[in-house]
Amino acid sequence: AVREGVPGPGGGIVRFARSELRVLVAGSGAVFLGWDGAGPEPSYALAGPCPEPDPRAVLEPDTDGGWRVVAERVTVAVSRQGAVDVLTPGGVLLRRELPPRWWEPAGGGPARWMQRSEVAADARFFGLGGRAPGPRLRSGRYRLWNTGPRPGGTGDGPPPCTMPVQVVVADAGTHLVFHDNPWDGTVTLLEGEEGRGSGHDRPGTSELRMAGGPLRCWVMAGTPARVLLAWASLSGAPAVPPGWAFGHHHAGAGAGGADEVRRIVAGHREHGLPLDAVHLDPGRPGAREVFTVGGDGVPALPELADELRQDGVRLVSAVRPAVGAGPGGSVHDRGASGDVFVRDAAGAVVRGVGAAGETVFPDLTDARVRAWWGGLYAEPLALGCAGFWHEEDEPTSFTAFGERTLPRSARHALDGAGGDHREAHNVYALCMARAAYEGLRRLAPDERPCVVSRSGWAGQQRYGGIRSGPVAADWPGLRASLAVVLGLGLCG
Repeated sequence: AVREGVPGPGGGIVRFARSELRVLVAGSGAVFLGWDGAGPEPSYALAGPCPEPDPRAVLEPDTDGGWRVVAERVTVAVSRQGAVDVLTPGGVLLRRELPPRWWEPAGGGPARWMQRSEVAADARFFGLGGRAPGPRLRSGRYRLWNTGPRPGGTGDGPPPCTMPVQVVVADAGTHLVFHDNPWDGTVTLLEGEEGRGSGHDRPGTSELRMAGGPLRCWVMAGTPARVLLAWASLSGAPAVPPGWAFGHHHAGAGAGGADEVRRIVAGHREHGLPLDAVHLDPGRPGAREVFTVGGDGVPALPELADELRQDGVRLVSAVRPAVGAGPGGSVHDRGASGDVFVRDAAGAVVRGVGAAGETVFPDLTDARVRAWWGGLYAEPLALGCAGFWHEEDEPTSFTAFGERTLPRSARHALDGAGGDHREAHNVYALCMARAAYEGLRRLAPDERPCVVSRSGWAGQQRYGGIRSGPVAADWPGLRASLAVVLGLGLCG
């Protein structure tokens, strides 16, 4: 039961017998809810520091022993048993967060938790990243764990880009809820049903279960445009790519060398098809080491890049985070001397298996490593590459311990917070995109970076785009691509 309420800037803290809830209304109208001392920072999703609180929003006593915060665009009511109601200024219920539940290990460690929410009977769910069955999310169970797509599939398998962002649309209004927690989790949705005649409405439900991490979320309410604007004010506006990036792209070229690239360009010209960029296949010969875009597969790359640029075509190079572990590789040797690779709890470098054989992975959740990695884009830039697409950045490691990623016990810096791969996995691709974007801004300050990732997390738009493939070249594949793009757009 509730014990007391402590007013503070933009809201306050409601203390219960065994927990506490922080309520903060930002100046943009977004509401932060943090349980058990969880604050808005640190966060990989936020574009900057936590926004300033709304000085007009004050925590005040409510009926039946509860508390409430009344703001211009939303009202938050906290019951004496810990339920949190998000209401319109007119008092119409948009979302009810039931009291959360924790399961704490007897020997200590991260606690699992679950929170169940109720929405209006006519409400419909959207978001949760790029999901092929969407953009509307039907009743079902959705996992929050970035997974490499199945080659040649329709894209309806586990997505490579998940985000705990829900957009809920109902007659009463639209709201967005973002649970700022990158741990592995699941969302179970059940659409509501409106009663007919004298029948009762059945509310829709959303049950979120997380394997650890903080229980904190942001809620925004209003019209769809206002909701997405408030979300962009928190997570950042999309990075604007160069003009040519909005044109037509051909992906998966270069395995046959420079002649194949020229043949592709000539074929487009012959058939009157527009072409603005050619993406070099990461599996081409000569790409045994990350950032090696020359070699036997695409000889004389600077000459080829200059030739194509005169014809209005740019080259885009693929980059994997996996670095060949064998000695003698320039990237591996430089990284090893700088101690940039992910290690396990015993201090040994974690090794995986990739296209280049045995691999190691830079810890891109460390600002020092991101700065080093961003500098590596200088070589492909000098060779004529105008853009980059990130491949297998979930990260993917083909090993025998289950899922295709690093061991969950692998240690990461997490920008000073420290933790293991359970917490770092979903934000790894975001950190890689950030390293590339910031590195390219330093290396080519007069050019807007073009970075496209396969995986990502909330806030990824600040550093570039996310691609929707691979999907089959048929009508179901086209529908899957459109669903993924719309879902990602609703997530920012």
